[in-house]
Amino acid sequence: MTANEDQEMELEALRSIYEGDECFKEISLVSFQFRIGDLDDTKAFMLDITWPETYPETAPQMSLDAFFNNRFSAETKQLILTKLEEQVEANLGTAMMYTLFEWAKENQEALMENHKPVATAVTSGSDGITSSIAKKKEKKEQLTKSQKRRIINRTDHKGELPRGWNWVDVIKLSKTGGKDDDLA
Repeated sequence: MTANEDQEMELEALRSIYEGDECFKEISLVSFQFRIGDLDDTKAFMLDITWPETYPETAPQMSLDAFFNNRFSAETKQLILTKLEEQVEANLGTAMMYTLFEWAKENQEALMENHKPVATAVTSGSDGITSSIAKKKEKKEQLTKSQKRRIINRTDHKGELPRGWNWVDVIKLSKTGGKDDDLA
């Protein structure tokens, strides 16, 4: 069989095996993405695989450059690729995509044993570590133009409110009456 015939057969097998599986995505006829682990798992990773023209006689091109993998260090990515390349060498000359995907799923814990998440939302400040949540609290409230005009109209030329602006109008209170007036 020629390489193209092998690729067509493997592609058909992959489509039937992973039909409806959200972990498998066919980018093109020779390019695929496999997600190893659940979306909410901190140790989940996305593996991009592309077949060269002579696949399966030559090794597929593997990459962990997807945005999904930004939380991993370069050392962790290199370890995963090295282990997967060992599996590729062992299966060279045969259809190996299913084997690679299943091997990665079974060995996810071993591949990620030295993984320490790369902190992207945490920045270092002068007083220690400041999270992005603290930055959100510092954000000032935005006023509309009409709200700003009302504030300016209530203040004098110095930016201060006039004396007695929050006083209660005593005359209006006496006209409305109180509880004592109703009893008499």
